[in-house]
Amino acid sequence: MADTYCADCKRLTEVVFDHSAGDTICSECGLVLEAYSVDETSEWRIFANESSDHDPVRVGGPLNPLLSDGGLSTVIAKPTAGGSTELLSGSLGKLQARGSHPDRNLIQAFKSISAMSDRLGLVTTIKDRANEIYKKVEDQKPLRGRNQEAIVAACLYIACRQENKPRTVKEFCSVANGTTKKEIGRAKEFIVKHLEAEMGQSVEMGTIHASDYLRRFCSNLGMTNQAVKAAQEAVQKSEDLDIRRSPISVAAAVIYIITQLSNDTKPLKEISIVTRVAEGTIKNVYKDLFPHLARIIPDWFANEEDIKNLKL
Repeated sequence: MADTYCADCKRLTEVVFDHSAGDTICSECGLVLEAYSVDETSEWRIFANESSDHDPVRVGGPLNPLLSDGGLSTVIAKPTAGGSTELLSGSLGKLQARGSHPDRNLIQAFKSISAMSDRLGLVTTIKDRANEIYKKVEDQKPLRGRNQEAIVAACLYIACRQENKPRTVKEFCSVANGTTKKEIGRAKEFIVKHLEAEMGQSVEMGTIHASDYLRRFCSNLGMTNQAVKAAQEAVQKSEDLDIRRSPISVAAAVIYIITQLSNDTKPLKEISIVTRVAEGTIKNVYKDLFPHLARIIPDWFANEEDIKNLKL
């Protein structure tokens, strides 16, 4: 189960995926958050001859150029009574395990990257880029003994930045099994350092803008199309101001301002939960933006009198 924002509970809750119906359901209130969603995971139907055989794999895996054998290694099994098979045991089985999986650490890391990507809803291009980053660092300096969850999260964070689809570090912390922001930050610095040493130049990760997060936050808050459009214009205009705040904090503050000017007011606490920005931080950025509201708020969304009625 993954954490998703529920409009009824007004907070992040665990959701249950009903794959047969394609529904995403809140585990606390039962609200169907998404219906008729397409399941993009593998089709795990069983095509075995024996009813006792629960192995769903009926075809080989795709070719993976990042693995030494392309991910197409063969495992020899022995027949047992009833026509089924089982892996070899004893010294021969151990020898086969060592020889058949020279990239077992990479394979495990790629599985972790895939699982974390699925929980965050990241696209395949980001997942593939993260795999490439992990492979480059692993080839240059083995990662054994380091916090693998933090390394995987950092690879995905860098991949998101390079693909211009940034996610917040707090989002990665929520799916990285207790890994802290500090640990992911250190892992990111470690990876960037070794990538720069390999390439002989700085690693390009793209510039983060408040607009990169805005639409996703607005969608999770259930804002109207008109409010979303006004928030996008306000964020773009705010980039011309000398507001020395993080893009995530600016996005959260703009959303708060727009909702205060609309009929669909959102409480500060709800915006804080969705954006993962502290309420105090949103208030501070709001104070920084307050003198410039007449300049950044679109005229078609709110007039000068409405803006003056806002409380500081």
